[in-house]
Amino acid sequence: MNKQQIVYGLRPVMEAIRSGQQVERVLMQNGLNSSLLGELRALMKEHDVPFQYVPVERLNKYAAGNHQGVVATIAAVRYKPFVDLMEELAAVEGGVPLVLLLDHITDVRNMGAIARTAECTGASALVVPDHGSAAINEDAVKTSSGALLRLPVCREQNLKTVVNLARQYGFQVVAATEKGAIHYREVDFRRPTLLVMGNEETGISPELLRMSDVRAKLPIVGEVQSLNVSVAAGVFMYEALEQRTK
Repeated sequence: MNKQQIVYGLRPVMEAIRSGQQVERVLMQNGLNSSLLGELRALMKEHDVPFQYVPVERLNKYAAGNHQGVVATIAAVRYKPFVDLMEELAAVEGGVPLVLLLDHITDVRNMGAIARTAECTGASALVVPDHGSAAINEDAVKTSSGALLRLPVCREQNLKTVVNLARQYGFQVVAATEKGAIHYREVDFRRPTLLVMGNEETGISPELLRMSDVRAKLPIVGEVQSLNVSVAAGVFMYEALEQRTK
């Protein structure tokens, strides 16, 4: 995180939230005591801003002790509500959207690489959780070669709600997993699709796996039994592109 990405001090952070800036997260000093603290908490709750209590030493790294116990990180992109995305995609006559749901992918480079491939293959959007995911910051934007500035990104609190809403709009839910029952080329990507990619270490969460309509796998013949998630996502996206351009 660099100084172009942060706002610090109680009143500046509150003003950033009120002004509609995309506040990624608020870091607050352990044991912080201020008459404005209640107002800040109310604002964070109203605007669904994640926050975390941290030692003062961590805050000092960002603002050299002049932070009043509060530092906010500002998102490098403007997020779109998922319901708005669904409405927009539904309004495109004859459209066959592909939306990627990234289930707690934590590596910034993977996030950027997936976004770059998504933009290149004509995917419609990315969806990420608001907790436990790689920050979409300047490093992610750079790794994506700017794709994150062109591709709609939705940051949602509940990924199960995302899956249910996508289904209501006629999407099939495809989970990319080594536990899949079918080969990835057997998936019909000529239908509106929500493609779920999992965490680098643990894969897709059991709840989302249970909710998927299709579980598809990539063939692996080597000793290493898993692919980098950005590589796996790229294979699935290019299969979708090939099917849709035949």
